[in-house]
Amino acid sequence: MAGLKSWAEKGRVLAYDETQKITFANVGRLFASLEPGPALDAMDKLFENLLNGIRASPYNFPGTAYRCAVQSRKKLGAIFRAKLEEKKIHNRDSDANDDLMDGLMKIKDEEGNRLSDDEVIDNIVSLIVAGYKSTAMAAMWAVYHLAKYPNVLKKLREENMALSKERNGGFITSEDVASLKYTNKAVEESIRVANIAAFVFRTAVRDVEYQGYIFPKGWTIVPWVRYMHTNPEHFDDPLTFNPDRWNEPAKPGTYLVFGGGSRICAGNMLARIQLALFIHHLTVRYKWELVNPDAPIIYLSHPRPSDKGEVIVSKI
Repeated sequence: MAGLKSWAEKGRVLAYDETQKITFANVGRLFASLEPGPALDAMDKLFENLLNGIRASPYNFPGTAYRCAVQSRKKLGAIFRAKLEEKKIHNRDSDANDDLMDGLMKIKDEEGNRLSDDEVIDNIVSLIVAGYKSTAMAAMWAVYHLAKYPNVLKKLREENMALSKERNGGFITSEDVASLKYTNKAVEESIRVANIAAFVFRTAVRDVEYQGYIFPKGWTIVPWVRYMHTNPEHFDDPLTFNPDRWNEPAKPGTYLVFGGGSRICAGNMLARIQLALFIHHLTVRYKWELVNPDAPIIYLSHPRPSDKGEVIVSKI
C-alpha cells in the first residue's frame, strides 16, 4: 500500500487521520476509479460533512450540521453525475466493468431495466458512507491495539509473512484473505473494540415489555449497542484485545456492529476485506509504536485516542 509506505517515510503520523486517507483512496478507486489528489481530498471533506450531519437534529438553516450535510450531499451528487456522464462517453463502445459505477450502470433487473442515473449515484454515495468511516476507524484501532498487544502482533506477522513468501510479495486474492484465519479473527476483534455505531434507532411496532417497563407502540427506542459489545456477560474480559475469543461465534443478539437482518450495513463485507488487507500489508512490512500509549479516549463523535493515535513507524 502506497499509503503505508508514506507512513514510514514520514516516520511519525496520526493513525486516525492516515487510516481515513488510505480507506477513502481505496473506496474512491474501487467505486469510481478516482485517483488520489486534490479532487479526492475535497470529496473526503464533503463526506466528512455528510457523516457529521447524519445524527444531527434536522434543522435546515445556515450554520447547522444538518444544513452542511445537505449541501455536501448535493455537491457529491454533482461530482458523481459528472463522472457518470464521462463514463457514458468512454464506455459507449466498450463492455468495460472496471469499478462499481461501471457495474451499476450496466446492471439490469428481471425485466431488462437498468438503474436510473439518480439510482446509480445514490447507491455509490450510500455504499461509500457504509464502508468508509467504519473501516477507517477499525483500522485505526487495529494499529492502536496491535501496538499494545505484541503477542497478537507476533501471531499476525507470522501468518501474513508466510502468505507473503508464498506469493513472493505479490498480489493476494480474496481466497488468500479467507485463508488468513487468525487475521480474520483480529479483524472481528478490531471491529468489536472500535464500536463505531454507539446506538441505533428503532420504532416499537407494538407495545413491548422489557424488565418490567412498557414501551408503547410508536415510541422510538434507542438501543445502546456500544455497551452490548463491552458487556462481560457477552464477552469475557471485554476490554482486552483478544482475537482468540472468535474461536467461537458470538451468541445471537450480542454482536451487532453492523446491525442485523434486513437492516444490516451494506458495507459490512467491504469493511472486513479492507481491514484484512490493511493488517496484512501493515504486519508484513512495518513496525510501529504508540507515542502516547496512555492517552485518554474521546468518545464523540466516534471513539478515538485524544492524540489521534500518534505512532512512530518504520520499515521492518
